[in-house]
Amino acid sequence: MSFDVASPGILFPGQGAQVPGMGTWLCENYPVANDLFERAGEVLGYDLKQLCAEGPAEKLNETVHCQPALFVTGVAAAEVYAQLHEDVASKIRAAAGLSLGEYTAVCFAGGLSFEDGVRLVQKRGEAMQACADAIPSGMSSVLGLDLEKLDEVCAECRQDDEILKPANLLCPGNIAVSGHQTALDRLEPIATAAGAMKVVPLSVAGAFHTPLMQDAVATLSEALETVEIKSTRIPVYSNVDALPHTEPGEIRDLLSRQVVNPVLWEASIRGMLEDGVEGFLEAGTGRVLRGTIKRIARKTPTDGFGDQP
Repeated sequence: MSFDVASPGILFPGQGAQVPGMGTWLCENYPVANDLFERAGEVLGYDLKQLCAEGPAEKLNETVHCQPALFVTGVAAAEVYAQLHEDVASKIRAAAGLSLGEYTAVCFAGGLSFEDGVRLVQKRGEAMQACADAIPSGMSSVLGLDLEKLDEVCAECRQDDEILKPANLLCPGNIAVSGHQTALDRLEPIATAAGAMKVVPLSVAGAFHTPLMQDAVATLSEALETVEIKSTRIPVYSNVDALPHTEPGEIRDLLSRQVVNPVLWEASIRGMLEDGVEGFLEAGTGRVLRGTIKRIARKTPTDGFGDQP
């Protein structure tokens, strides 16, 4: 499977894309993928390959497990793709990842070693899970509203000192909101009355990309200081500012801030297109990111690799 794009970008999915069976086809058919899962298991202290292959879904969906699972599956998919389609892989000029996927993008771009990446996403998952356990919270996708209208909906849903705000600005008509569960419980009728087509609760543990994750920032910052981050060979577009970055200090700072800031996904994709990217490869499991491309720039070529063809 390949696609003819002169200047491709590569994209890596984030939490919510996980599904039992992810990575299995890669491990069964490509030794490099199997080796990456084995190496990750040694770092993590449990059999990640078995968890990805067999679940159960409830355990795989836990933040502490799905973040390493998505990271390793994304890296494995990109490595195998590069072996099979060196002609395309050699032309990749930029990378981005959705939330957790940004760590995969930095690793792919040479900014992080694989083992350090596994350690970081394990720490990230633990820190975010701890924040989620402290306060009942979550996320939901709202389909069919623009950002201005959704801001108004969130304001109507909030009471007292509650937080509810746009958190993942994915593509036109698809924005995820994040905050206290009590505010989320009021979301569907208010959003529907405002013209939303659908409200979909997401399979995440808490209010990611809001100030409710603030306690995770210190943990992440400390963990990021313990690993070497190198200048990347291609720019990685940050979720925080939607701009390309290659410098270690900038990448370290943005990764630590990412968990409390909205994900500027649509702006990142538009920025990549403006900077010369002509098509996108989604590496890992699922096809959520390709779906966002079709809503952002419908005629842009896309392809995916990581799941069984």
